[in-house]
Amino acid sequence: MESVEIVEADLNRQDHQKAVVDLIDAYARDPMGNGGPLPVDVKNALIPGLMDHPTTLIFLGIINGEAVGIAVCFIGFSTFAAQPLINVHDLAVLSGHRGNGVGRQLLAGVERKARDLGCCKVTLEVLENNRRALKLYAAAGFARATYTVEAGGALFFSKKL
Repeated sequence: MESVEIVEADLNRQDHQKAVVDLIDAYARDPMGNGGPLPVDVKNALIPGLMDHPTTLIFLGIINGEAVGIAVCFIGFSTFAAQPLINVHDLAVLSGHRGNGVGRQLLAGVERKARDLGCCKVTLEVLENNRRALKLYAAAGFARATYTVEAGGALFFSKKL
């Protein structure tokens, strides 16, 4: 297993900006991502948009100076706990580095930050056929959200605008 350094991205740094765009583009191309590359206008708007969003939190997994994994997160708030939470919006590892613990270490970095911020939980979504991610999340202690037995487990929905 290669040594992985987990760093909180500094979006004022050109190398971190490039890593974020490249990693999100690679994730978008993956069948478990968006199934195609990011359009040029999205690539151009990504860093300014992330910088303008007040709760952006990004972690990079770096091996031998190369960013090979990313966790794009946003700080939210739980009304049921009256505490902040962190939502992992994107978690991706370059295909050649999967299975080396990068995803696990990124999740551990997110969890450390969540604890430091006094968060009540870390949330994420995953595609139902992404077996590798499901296994990783289960091993890291994630489970389908259930608030009451009667209500059943939470489902994630989306409406494109």
